[in-house]
Amino acid sequence: MDRTDEEVFALNGKGGGKDSEPRRLLGLRQAVALIVGVVIGAGIFKSPSIVAGLSGSAEWMFAMWILGGLVSLVGALCYSELTTAYPHPGGDYHFLHRAYGRSTAFLFGWARFAVITTGSIALLAFVFGDYMQQAVPLSMLPDGWGSTAYACGVIVILSLVNLQGLRTGAGTQMWLTLAEIGGLLLLVVAAAFFTEAAPAAAPVQSAAAQAGTLAPTSFGMAMVFVLLTYGGWNEAAYISAEIRGGAASMVRALTFSILIITTLYLMVTWACLHVLGMQGMAKSEALAADVMGVAFGASGQKVISVLVAISALTSINATMIVGARTGFAMGRDWRSLRKLGQWNDENGTPTVAMSIQCAAALLLVGVGAAFGGGFKAMVEFTAPVFWLFFLLSGVSLFVLRRREPDLPRPFRVPLYPLLPLLFCATCAYMLWSSLSYVYSQSLGGLNAAWIGVAVLASGLLLLFFLDRKDGADPAATRSVL
Repeated sequence: MDRTDEEVFALNGKGGGKDSEPRRLLGLRQAVALIVGVVIGAGIFKSPSIVAGLSGSAEWMFAMWILGGLVSLVGALCYSELTTAYPHPGGDYHFLHRAYGRSTAFLFGWARFAVITTGSIALLAFVFGDYMQQAVPLSMLPDGWGSTAYACGVIVILSLVNLQGLRTGAGTQMWLTLAEIGGLLLLVVAAAFFTEAAPAAAPVQSAAAQAGTLAPTSFGMAMVFVLLTYGGWNEAAYISAEIRGGAASMVRALTFSILIITTLYLMVTWACLHVLGMQGMAKSEALAADVMGVAFGASGQKVISVLVAISALTSINATMIVGARTGFAMGRDWRSLRKLGQWNDENGTPTVAMSIQCAAALLLVGVGAAFGGGFKAMVEFTAPVFWLFFLLSGVSLFVLRRREPDLPRPFRVPLYPLLPLLFCATCAYMLWSSLSYVYSQSLGGLNAAWIGVAVLASGLLLLFFLDRKDGADPAATRSVL
């Protein structure tokens, strides 16, 4: 008989009994704040410009943002089934482990730790530092050091906040998300009431668009940036074992979050189009600053610097909360990594994993300070790795339904198998599109595709040593029984 993950928690407390396992401490509002905070980062201040340049017309631009929301909603429904059937702090890692074994799950966990999560934290910290340096410059430091000091400071401070406990981190997230949403609404209000509509101009079109068609490459690239901006809603999987109300709350949290995010993205896109027009959007290097500059002048641009900093701060905090839980899950599966699997029951936090995540992010900030834009490119060029594992997570729904047909599933994705197939097809398309983009780029004279290969190859090498060191450890497989 298949065991639910709730039963596994009670049986699988290594070195601490069942009381050292995650508990349901999060309410629905806190979960929504966490998901929205992860997703709405600094990308919404840059991606609309790129999408405007690639879409060809306002109608296609809005269609792409709506399509991104619909695709995310379909994915959220698929994840609703996975998270309610397999509530576990390991999230995607646990789905991959249960469907394909711990070796595949380890490669995902390694990629997430090495670049996807810690790299995102470091990049967001630099975004925070760059904009805070504009708003409140640290003039006492040498040139270029102010942003780095802000980046290091915010990583340390937010790590300490989250080490205080899940309630503290989630409470902080609630206020940060409200401030972020308030800032985006301020941008929309400024466009609606304090500016004139941009004069109509010829749409931004490629040669293919002028011929009456939309070039597939342009559409694919535009959707890469749209879905990148929507990216992060799947992080809800990492709190599936810690949200009160069980399955119903998990489904509501995912659905409400996608609807809120889509609405905000459409409003921000409208505000930018209203003030700048399609050509102005496509040419803008700082959309929000340009909009606020038209509305309020130099003081408006100062406000937007603080808004972008808050958005980065919100995403950093949320990413820290969910990111450390991957390390915790890996620690439960690998004897050599067992220290990562320690859970502090008093505050509901994987303290060791959180601390190591902080140290790794600080290390990557140092790398970023040394290599500048090259570091940003390195993180962005790992997109194919992300989409590969995202696709495998979608396929795991089919694998697990077939392998464990008797396992209770509080929520079943509607229109099965059509919606899961649509989600997997989208992931496959995005994998192909991101590969096409990466193959056209270079970094340090090398094709950028080698960056993703290097991440996976280093994970395979580490996996080889861990396998040899751990040997056949029956305890390490208990979580998938």
